[in-house]
Amino acid sequence: MKKANLLRVLGVLIVGGGIAWAALHRDTFDVAAVQTRIEAMGAVAPVAFVAVYAIAAVLFVPGSALTLAAGALFGPIAGALYSLAGATIGATLAFLLARYLVGDWVRRRTGQRLGELVEGIEREGWRFVAFVRLVPLFPYNVLNYALGLTRIPLVPYVAATLVCMAPGAAAYSYLGYAGGAALGGGGEAVRAGLWALALLGLAALLPGFVRRRRGAANVPTISARELERKLEAGEAVCVLDVRSPDEFHGPLGHIRGAVSIPVDQLPARLAELDGWRSRHLVPV
Repeated sequence: MKKANLLRVLGVLIVGGGIAWAALHRDTFDVAAVQTRIEAMGAVAPVAFVAVYAIAAVLFVPGSALTLAAGALFGPIAGALYSLAGATIGATLAFLLARYLVGDWVRRRTGQRLGELVEGIEREGWRFVAFVRLVPLFPYNVLNYALGLTRIPLVPYVAATLVCMAPGAAAYSYLGYAGGAALGGGGEAVRAGLWALALLGLAALLPGFVRRRRGAANVPTISARELERKLEAGEAVCVLDVRSPDEFHGPLGHIRGAVSIPVDQLPARLAELDGWRSRHLVPV
């Protein structure tokens, strides 16, 4: 076995062993345990917390409990910043581990359908990263490794991760702070709880806002009836049929005058559309 492959196998075994250990010792990363250990570290507590958070992300430990602990330990603002730093570093480490340990191996064994899905994600790039970071349905730990299997560049990945995880970090940190304030009693607990609820509500609304913005940015569509009307009126419209040749000439037929260029041949045949620059292009 080549040295590079041996190192990759060793790396996979180490990471896999770490994940298995973390799964068997979940109590090591619960809120109370983290608070007790970090508080005992004094001045280096923030650095230690960021390091623990980053390692936990690599080992598939859920980050929400750590962010709650950060709010209780450092306050809502500092807790959010330290959590965000640890989460971003951990997400970057997992991304790089997936890319350089198993990325090539996985891509060689990816089927056509999955390959097309990955290519679509890669075309979206940082926009896809931003969207899935905002939507809580996509698990943070799984995404870190899954996105490393794509060819999304590192810098856009890190930037989108940092920015789009900030709302959730702020909300959970404030919630942790509110919990600590509630234990202490007083009016501060009520104010902290209200702020935490407001931030959680904002974080929950952001994905819907992003979806609407993405939908508004999509290319406008045209109905079949409207297209038929334009063609009958002799308007300057170029119909580009991107189906396969069999479908183009098959039982479904094709629109008279349409240009047939299958979608997989488009990059190599774009020059054929130069004569239609003065017309509206309608892909079918």
